[in-house]
Formats: sequence, structure tokens, C-alpha cells
Amino acid sequence: MTKAYRSNLTWEQWELIAQEFPSEKASGRPRAVALFMVVNAILYVLCEGCTWRGLPGDFPAWQTVYGYFWRWSKDGTWLKIHDKLYQWVRVAAGRLGEGTEFVIEIPMQQSDI
Repeated sequence: MTKAYRSNLTWEQWELIAQEFPSEKASGRPRAVALFMVVNAILYVLCEGCTWRGLPGDFPAWQTVYGYFWRWSKDGTWLKIHDKLYQWVRVAAGRLGEGTEFVIEIPMQQSDI
């Protein structure tokens, strides 16, 4: 277990998003690190502004953490988590879960060009 950093998720926060992360693949090596630790390490880098190599030693290896961050960026995991949290915040504020969008198209006159 790592020290208690400001950027660490609480267990309650983790439970809200844990199911959004890809599950372990049936083929290949079993996971050697806890995703909770990986996510906390990613949040540490983002919140503290340090380099990946600058991660404190009580987190998983920086290469492992960066590998997960990169894969989740490419496969849309972070976007799914963002969208889920966005909906929850809107509902908690008494608004619709989905934002409303619209486009107003104003026809241009030939003289406006």
C-alpha cells in the first residue's frame, strides 16, 4: 500500500469507476499489479506534474503505470470514465444526465461575404 497522497482515490470513489476499466484478458500473463494502485499512480503524475520516472517508489513501476495510461487513452477507457462522471455530476446538480446541444444556423447574405 502506498502512502496517503492528496491525489489518491478513496475506496468509494474507486468503486464508482472500477468496472469501467478493461478486465484481465483470459490469455496472456495474469495481472501483477492492482488497478487501484495504477490509477492512483496516474493521478499522482497528473496532479503533481511530475514525470513518469519521477513516481515515488511505493507505486508500481513507472513503465507499468505509463503502459496502462497509454492503453486506456487509446482504447477510450478514460473517455468512458469522463462521460460517466459527467452524467453523475449533472444528475447530482438536478439536471438531465445528458447535456443538450443545438446549432443555430444563420443564413448568410451574399452581401455579408
